[in-house]
Amino acid sequence: MADEEPVDQKKYFDDGCKPKCVKQLRSYEACVKRIQGDESGNKHCTGQYFDYWSCVDKCVAPSLFTKLK
Repeated sequence: MADEEPVDQKKYFDDGCKPKCVKQLRSYEACVKRIQGDESGNKHCTGQYFDYWSCVDKCVAPSLFTKLK
């Protein structure tokens, strides 16, 4: 058992939570589309990207931490 590679349980829960964060995903996708062709490199969608993953993480947390106990 000590030789087994640990499995990241969060990835399993992520798939169940992604549909609950569609609004944030659409916002991120709209931003990406909006800044396409930006040659300056000053425009970015970091905020929308983190909003999406924050939503997923908040959804996953209760299930994940009960699984880890």
